[in-house]
Amino acid sequence: ELPLVRVLCDMEMAGVLLDASLLSGISTELSLDMGKIEDKIHQTAGHPFNINSPRQLGQVLFDELGLPRTRKTKTGYSTNDDVLLELSEKHHLPAMIREYRTLAKLKTTYVDALPNLVNPETGRLHTSFNQTGTSTGRLSSSDPNLQNIPVRTKTGRRIREAFRAPDGAVLLSADYSQIELRILAHLSGDQDLCDAFRQGE
Repeated sequence: ELPLVRVLCDMEMAGVLLDASLLSGISTELSLDMGKIEDKIHQTAGHPFNINSPRQLGQVLFDELGLPRTRKTKTGYSTNDDVLLELSEKHHLPAMIREYRTLAKLKTTYVDALPNLVNPETGRLHTSFNQTGTSTGRLSSSDPNLQNIPVRTKTGRRIREAFRAPDGAVLLSADYSQIELRILAHLSGDQDLCDAFRQGE
């Protein structure tokens, strides 16, 4: 592990460039999209209510719409994502709530939060790389976690576009391919396994 310490230190000090103006534009778009979904939710419910209040949401879902109550919590019935996913099969309102929550999470966790973490002196975002923090031996990142920037949704991919390379440089994405099996082939010397890798199988 020791040779990596200096590399990670350099990476932390260098930081990463962030296009704050792009994120600002995405934030505005997300606010508009959330507003539209909120209007649809209120129309479907028949009245306005606080979407972020589990108590009020529970009242709409279970008392007013009569959807089945599943998991009980200390304060009432659960309205977490698993419950909403289940209820989405019975009514379209829970699906809209899930969509609203997804956008809200992207907005608060990434789009609005990351620009505030840019160091005013360097103009870059500096994370901490944790070399020995995971049980699997993988590298992790914290304050902020730059290893969980979403990629599965269109908005998530747009957020990733805000990470930029300086002029004359590029960002490179690389990943190990079947690293455990490759180590196994190397250490065991198994002829069939080694041949499989050599032949690109």
